[in-house]
Amino acid sequence: MNGGPSGFNNAPVTKTFVIASALFTVFFGIQGRSFKLGLSYQDIFRKLSIWKLITSVFAFSSTPELMFGLYLLYYFRVFERQIGSNKYSVFILFSVMASFLFEVMAVAILKDPTSNLLTSGPYGLIFASFVPFFFDIPVSTWFRIFGVRFSNKSFIYLAGLQLLLSSWKRSLLPGICGILAGSLYRLNVFHIRKAKFPEFITSFFSRVSWPSIGNPPTTPARNLAGNVPSYTTRQVERTYASAVASSAIEPSEDAVATLVSMGFDQNSARQALVHARNDINAAINILLEAQSH
Repeated sequence: MNGGPSGFNNAPVTKTFVIASALFTVFFGIQGRSFKLGLSYQDIFRKLSIWKLITSVFAFSSTPELMFGLYLLYYFRVFERQIGSNKYSVFILFSVMASFLFEVMAVAILKDPTSNLLTSGPYGLIFASFVPFFFDIPVSTWFRIFGVRFSNKSFIYLAGLQLLLSSWKRSLLPGICGILAGSLYRLNVFHIRKAKFPEFITSFFSRVSWPSIGNPPTTPARNLAGNVPSYTTRQVERTYASAVASSAIEPSEDAVATLVSMGFDQNSARQALVHARNDINAAINILLEAQSH
């Protein structure tokens, strides 16, 4: 379960955010200031530490948090590919701002001036992304490890749980605020899901794209609501005609319906599921890569 084609293909906004988060974290780590990151009552209501307010959006406080956080941000690039870079930029801004407002209210209620109540890092965006992950990404496979039943989504949840509890109370509060922000986005408060930035803003990320080895050039992302171009069965067959033949598996109707709801052509979706042996995520990869040919 990798969230789509490897690398940051069709996810320039995610790429920029991941690299910025890594650079901020490394920069403060080299300076030995990681322990100073995080927000407290004094930072917000008395000192108004602007640099902390900005860095708290990007920089993690420790290496383990950085590792799990970047892994989740990298996986959640699937949502940028689904709804497009423009709307995903709106999702990022809304998640960050809404979760920060919830955090400010929580700090004001707790009102403890002696400690940093909130750990640093893009917890708002990460845990807001768990809301569409829970509702919109279907389980495609189940398996057992030492008798315990897991799905192909379990390891994403485990990584999120590890990050949520990484600093205990300091990370638990931002994580909860992020989930609340993601819930508001899903509920479409203020019709936020219809909002868009001017196109030149999001196209900036594609033009000034960070170099990455082995990634094909990015192509415009698709809209989950139905703006995805329909790909014919012939396109899918042509793209994968040279692939190793796999035994035909009758795709489930639920899986076909899921791909159709994402805007793909029904015949193309069915063909991709056959190639992917009924794995929805692999089928999405096939359909996305078919467009680039």
